[in-house]
Amino acid sequence: MRDLAALPKAHLHVHLESTVRTDTLAELAEHHGVDVPAVQAGAFDGFAQFAAHNGAVRDCLRRAEDFHRIAYEFCAEEAAQGTRYAEVTFTAAAHGERLGDPDMPLEAVLSGLAAGQAAHGIECRVIVDHPRKRSVARFQDSLRLAVDHPQVVAIGMAGAEDHPLTPFTAVFRAARDAGIGLVHHAGECCGASSVAEALTVGLADRIGHGFRALEDPEVVALLRDRATPLEACPSSNVALGLVESISSHPLPLLLDAGLTVTLSTDIPASTGTTLTGEYRLLREHLGFDDDTLARLATNAVDASFAPEATKTALRHDIATWRAGSKHTSPCRDASNATSSST
Repeated sequence: MRDLAALPKAHLHVHLESTVRTDTLAELAEHHGVDVPAVQAGAFDGFAQFAAHNGAVRDCLRRAEDFHRIAYEFCAEEAAQGTRYAEVTFTAAAHGERLGDPDMPLEAVLSGLAAGQAAHGIECRVIVDHPRKRSVARFQDSLRLAVDHPQVVAIGMAGAEDHPLTPFTAVFRAARDAGIGLVHHAGECCGASSVAEALTVGLADRIGHGFRALEDPEVVALLRDRATPLEACPSSNVALGLVESISSHPLPLLLDAGLTVTLSTDIPASTGTTLTGEYRLLREHLGFDDDTLARLATNAVDASFAPEATKTALRHDIATWRAGSKHTSPCRDASNATSSST
């Protein structure tokens, strides 16, 4: 077995507001006078408690320097896990509306990412997400931000999966026409129909989570026929009570169904699991060998919106890691020492 921290990775589903370091959050909360409820990592009592905690974290982000800092620290944490390329999700329009400055939050995040990339040798892009229950006008602002900033590679829907996507149809089409990717959360809290809707109405290039597609063979076939990648986030699903345990996660069934699956963390500061840690959990609890883990890593590269040169380099380095695993004897996995919470 090879060191999973050394496996070159692409990270496709991770919310910036859910990566804030514990000490950083404490400092920002004290500075802004925000009471952030203490919650044990990985032990949320469903979405309501998580949403309340996440809302308090967001309230700690008020100044450009706050956004710059968490973006810079995101790069440092990801690079330490062997992440070479990341697409970090940020609810930019919501922060802009909350703070009365539509552009500042995203521009501060992009500044922090640029500094972090230069310091830590990681390449980052941004996905701007939008809660489904919020207005079409705000989603249009998300598209405007994406068009105005080339570092934004996609926009997408998050939040309540039972809220229909039809009101946003015109924005989806405009994004497609502008060459902006579409990545939607679906098949996490709601069933397979939400995945079908994300594919047909939402014109999705990728699906966040999507594991409940398994409830309908026709939706599985649709995903397979379109080769639409899924962003699996096992620790998040367990922490939010959607799946009982890592060992019972349906990820192997998704692979058995011939679907393209990638691996991400979603909310690492809340689960206490890094991307390297996610790979380690699949090795330990699902019995995935190095070939399978390398396949997941390659799937993430292929599914990303990265430049083709970045993809080519990452595919080569993953193949080198995989080849090396066939010529080394079992050893202690160094990811045990690097999978602490961000």
